[in-house]
Amino acid sequence: MCYTISTNYTQEDIEKEFNVGFEVEFKATPVLSGFRKKGEYDNKVPIIIDSEPDHVVLGDWGLLPSWSKDRSFQTNTLNAVGEELEIKPSFKNSVNNRCLVLVNGFYEWKWLDPAGKKKEKYYIHLINENKPFALAGIYNIWKDKSSGQDLLSFSICTSVANELMSEIHNNKKRMPIVLDNAARESWLKDTTHKNFIYPIYDPKLEAILI
Repeated sequence: MCYTISTNYTQEDIEKEFNVGFEVEFKATPVLSGFRKKGEYDNKVPIIIDSEPDHVVLGDWGLLPSWSKDRSFQTNTLNAVGEELEIKPSFKNSVNNRCLVLVNGFYEWKWLDPAGKKKEKYYIHLINENKPFALAGIYNIWKDKSSGQDLLSFSICTSVANELMSEIHNNKKRMPIVLDNAARESWLKDTTHKNFIYPIYDPKLEAILI
């Protein structure tokens, strides 16, 4: 799965690569975990949503379905299994709410023993491209009943791992759906999500041992 990403880029990097406006306040973060410390909730990530594709907004990592009582549920929805989007209660009503999650890499750990006590950490990005790219995401706007405020929340969609990621993420053999340049528009325009599941879709990735 994908629980740690890198958003270590500038607003200008995103504006140039995605041809969008980026006016929200943002702090570049080399290592950003989806998991919060107890009592902490905000975990903002720059995203582009299908209904407003010309500018960047901040989404809170961990999709909150409309029936969720509070934000503690977000730790359950950092990732959305791509093969099950239409049947999972948390995601089935958001399957057509598409977004691009803007990163310049993500991290996975390779297990070196059956129990996972020894691990190697890898940084993964699109091959031969030292610039920001997009992960496939879905989103929902959740209303906080206690405050009445709306919260834009999202999940990163995952696929069965390709050959490279099967070697690295060898305990679960999953990977985030990495969108190359040609796939971004198709994802936002509601092309069936099944077209982005490996082996139908196989992005070219590079992994660096850290």
